[in-house]
Amino acid sequence: AHVPFFSFLRKMGFQSLIIVDGRGHLLGRLASVVAKNLLIGQKIVIVRCEELNISGHIYRNKIKYLKFLRKRCNVKPSRGPFHFRAPSKIFWRTVRGMLPHKTKRGSAALERLTVCEGIPSKYERRKRMVVPSALRVLKLKPGRQFCVLGRLSHEVGWKYKEIVSTLEAKRKAKAKVYYERKKQLLRYNKQAEVDCKTKLASLNEKLEAMGYVQ
Repeated sequence: AHVPFFSFLRKMGFQSLIIVDGRGHLLGRLASVVAKNLLIGQKIVIVRCEELNISGHIYRNKIKYLKFLRKRCNVKPSRGPFHFRAPSKIFWRTVRGMLPHKTKRGSAALERLTVCEGIPSKYERRKRMVVPSALRVLKLKPGRQFCVLGRLSHEVGWKYKEIVSTLEAKRKAKAKVYYERKKQLLRYNKQAEVDCKTKLASLNEKLEAMGYVQ
């Protein structure tokens, strides 16, 4: 289940680790929120970076990225700039641009960020947040063009789209089995409560008399 990011922070305060599901978020808007929270000391993990969205048609964004790929050091290209193709590294670089990463404070903030394609096994069963102020369905006008970061990365040289898709399909299949089992157990529990209601009536009365609220 997804929980709104800011409402969660208001209620729960500072957390040891916050996991954000990147699916359906706009790249720049999410990066700005993440950068701000990294600077105040929050550790953040972004999963499913390949499902991030960018406003504008895929053709337009691809032309812009290919133009960026041509920027290099003429004297010695290995000096940089370095052009990342993986969706997670593209997002990481976007966040880096919003941090004073050449200072100790900025570099420490950047170290608090973890980015992933797909959802690694250690984060599978952890609660994932969303950031309402960065969701495409809320912030992009209906009918506007947008593209998916995973497709853009694939078209400019990222080689692991198929592998990540296969692993995600396996994870979703496993999660579906787990969820169906969970629903079944809840149904059994509810039915057991109904079946035992008359048997437990006298016991519940005694508990209420002792001050236990049902």
